[in-house]
Amino acid sequence: MISKNLLQRVPVFAKLPPDAIDYLELKHLQTEFSPGTIIFREGDTGDSFFVILEGDVEIIKAMGTVDQRHLAFRGPGSFIGEMGLVIRDGRRTASVIASTPIIALKFTHQDFDELLKLWPNLAVELLREVSVRLRETDNATIRDLQKKNIELAKAYHDLQQAQEQIIQKQILERELLMARKIQMSILPKNLPRPDSFEFGACIKPARAVGGDFYDAIRFDRTNYGIVIGDISDKGVPAAIFMALTRSLLRAKATPNTSPGEVLRRVNKLLLEMNSEGMFASVIYGILNTEKRKFIYARAGHDSPLFISPTGTEQFLPLGNGQLLGIFSQPEFDQQSIDLPEGSGLILYTDGIQDATNASGQLFGSKRFLESIETLKGLKAQETCERLLLTIQDYQGDAPQADDITLFVINAL
Repeated sequence: MISKNLLQRVPVFAKLPPDAIDYLELKHLQTEFSPGTIIFREGDTGDSFFVILEGDVEIIKAMGTVDQRHLAFRGPGSFIGEMGLVIRDGRRTASVIASTPIIALKFTHQDFDELLKLWPNLAVELLREVSVRLRETDNATIRDLQKKNIELAKAYHDLQQAQEQIIQKQILERELLMARKIQMSILPKNLPRPDSFEFGACIKPARAVGGDFYDAIRFDRTNYGIVIGDISDKGVPAAIFMALTRSLLRAKATPNTSPGEVLRRVNKLLLEMNSEGMFASVIYGILNTEKRKFIYARAGHDSPLFISPTGTEQFLPLGNGQLLGIFSQPEFDQQSIDLPEGSGLILYTDGIQDATNASGQLFGSKRFLESIETLKGLKAQETCERLLLTIQDYQGDAPQADDITLFVINAL
């Protein structure tokens, strides 16, 4: 038996006369659903509609698919499936699930047709409710479209930004490639070939461009300026400071100016031009091939490695050698070494000994010396290339942390 109090709380039935309420009480229309029950599914044939007396239902579109979305909750006094009254044998446009225990009236087409024959005004009330429902649906659709438009506009904006970033990245990559080519062109294309000596050199930046450099300057038949350097940073800033330092060294180097004096002059100019606090470690020396003597000044750089004619290796002694670009009156480690026939000298940057493998272990000075042991008797250029391959094999998949540069002098 349907409660009159429940029926009178339903807006559609509120204005029905008492005999209509009595009529509904006599009909066996009441039905119940437990929570989670699917009352009907989207796509089902619409052969009835329901008036909710107690409880709440959830209306879901595209239930069970990736496009599933919640449309609304309906509570007491609401009706669901009403389009089945208008479109006979039409399909349900959404699914309805009981959120709580439900008490409802289920009307078939025949039940509703009988009510309309007895109380035609019920059609007006139903039409009013359907109109309100359609207006709410239209408003919800408009809000949903507005939200989608905002999301699409944001997605389009994000896509434009991503495209701009890709374009900028491509431009930057092209510029870095050009910078690398320019930087490599700054280095000597062909090393001098002095009598009774041979030179070899190689460089491998850690990034597209780097801060290491080397140079070999032919002053005359017997005097050659040899340079190796390492800038404090990496990447583009280091590459720019490297080009500046190398250019100044070339400008100031002469066969009659001592290496220490050349470095002092370069240091003075760097201090005037260096507003970013960058600095460089450098070895600059003059090789006299006739006297077989290398006179050099060391500005904070790693000590050269000397290989004697008997094959023993030795890092040359270190004096007090301060970096370029920091102090107004720096001290430089000035030394000389004889290079008799069969000896060699290796200048290098700290990227060699600081190279690490995948376990974080340094290549170190011990492995450096052990590697040199296996390369004795090779030409200078081949020594550079083989040593670089040895370091790369040691690194494996580990990223290269610093630039690597080698300059080898063999006394023939």
